[in-house]
Amino acid sequence: MLATAASAATEASPPFPLLTALVLLPGLGALVVALLPRRRPELVRLAAVLFASATGALTLWLLAAFETGAAGFQFTTQHTWIADLGISWHLGVDGISLLLVVLTGILFPIAMLGTAPHHDPKPYYAWLLVLEAGCLGVFLALDLFVFFVFFEIVLVPMYFLIGGWGHGNRVYAALKFFLFTMFGSALMLVGILSLVILSAKASGNPITFDLVELANSQSVATLTARWIFLAFALAFSIKTPLFPVHTWLPDAHTEAPTAGSVILAGVMLKLGTYGFLRFGLYLFPEATVYFAPLLLTLGTIGILYAAVVATMQKDLKRLVAYSSVAHLGFIVLGTFALTQQGLTGGVMQMVNHGLSTGALFLLVGFIYERRHTRQISELKGLQTAAPVLAGFFTVVMFASIGLPGLNGFVGEFLILTGSFLTARWWTVAAALGVILAAIYLL
Repeated sequence: MLATAASAATEASPPFPLLTALVLLPGLGALVVALLPRRRPELVRLAAVLFASATGALTLWLLAAFETGAAGFQFTTQHTWIADLGISWHLGVDGISLLLVVLTGILFPIAMLGTAPHHDPKPYYAWLLVLEAGCLGVFLALDLFVFFVFFEIVLVPMYFLIGGWGHGNRVYAALKFFLFTMFGSALMLVGILSLVILSAKASGNPITFDLVELANSQSVATLTARWIFLAFALAFSIKTPLFPVHTWLPDAHTEAPTAGSVILAGVMLKLGTYGFLRFGLYLFPEATVYFAPLLLTLGTIGILYAAVVATMQKDLKRLVAYSSVAHLGFIVLGTFALTQQGLTGGVMQMVNHGLSTGALFLLVGFIYERRHTRQISELKGLQTAAPVLAGFFTVVMFASIGLPGLNGFVGEFLILTGSFLTARWWTVAAALGVILAAIYLL
C-alpha cells in the first residue's frame, strides 16, 4: 500500500522538458519584473500576472496530458548536476504531486489578481513569482538535494512578503516564521546527509541523492532509519504545521498581506503534508508504521485544540488561521492511518483546503480593505451592504466546514472512514472537530 502511495516502478519522459519549464517560467518572470521600470506599476503587475497565468496554463496542460492509468513518475527530466556527489536535476510528477502542482498554478494568478500591494509593487510581485518557482520545485523534485534547495528557497520570499507588506506586528511574525521553519530545515539537512552517506556505505554503491534509488535500496538499519525519519518529520511538522510546533502560523497569517495568506494556506502548508507522503512513507515505511501512533495523536490534538481556540477568536483572519491548523490535523490523521481511503482523502483534502481556505483569506482581505477592521463584533450586517460577497462567503464557509455536496466533504469523509479502520479512537475524537468547526465558522 505504501509503495502504491508513491510508486516509482516506471518513469515516462517527454520530449519537451515540461516540468523544467514549470519551475523556470515563474523564475524568469521574477527576473523580468525586476528589470521593469519602477515608475510603471501597472506594467509590473501585468507582467507578473501574465507569467503566473502562463505557468498555470502549463499546469493545466500537464493535468490533461497526465496518464491516470500509468504507475510511477511521468514527464521525468534528469540531468547530472554535481556528478561527484550524485546530485542531479531530477524532476517528475505522479498522482500525489499532480494535483498540488495544478493547485499552485491556479492559486498564484488568482492571488495576484485578487489583491494589490499598497506600496512598492515591483519587489512584491517579484517575490511572489520566486515563491511560485520554489513551491513548484518542491512538488516536482525527485532528488533530495534539489528538494532541500527549493524547500529553503520558499522561506525567503515569504519572509519578505510578510515583513514588507504585512500588517501590524509584521516584522515579529516574519522573523518567527523564518526561525521556526529554518530550525526544522536544519535538522532535515542532517537527516538527508545521514541517509545518503549511510545508504552508500551499507550498499557499497556511489553516493546518490536520487529519491527513487534511495527508496529502492532501503539499506539503512531499522533504528537508524527511525532517527532519520524523526529529523524529516520535525521539519515537515513545523511546515504543516502540526501541534505543538504550530504557533508561528496564526501570527504569520494574521500579519501577512492577503496574497501572502492565500498562498501560505493554499500552497505552502502543503509542503509539509506532501513531504510526509513523498519522503516519509516512501523512504521510511517501517519508521512510518512505528511512529504512526505518535503522529496520529498529535494530529488529533491539533484538530481539537485549534478548533477550541478558533471559537474564542475575535479577529476574523486569526479565526481562519486556526481553522487551517485543524484542517491540516485531519490530513495528518488520514495520512498516518495508513489506509488507501485515508491516504486518498488526505491528498484530496490538501487540494480542498487550499481552495476553500485560500478563498476565505481572499474574502477576508476584501472585507478588510473596505472596512479596515477584522474584528468580528464590528462586521455585523455585511449581508445587507454586500449581499453578493456574503453569498460567496457563506458557500466557501460551508465548504470549509465539510457540508455534503461541497468539496470539503469528500476529503474529510474519506479521511474519517479510512482512519476509522486502523485508528478508531483517534477518529472518534477527531470527529468532534467537525462539530466544533461548524460552531466557530457559523
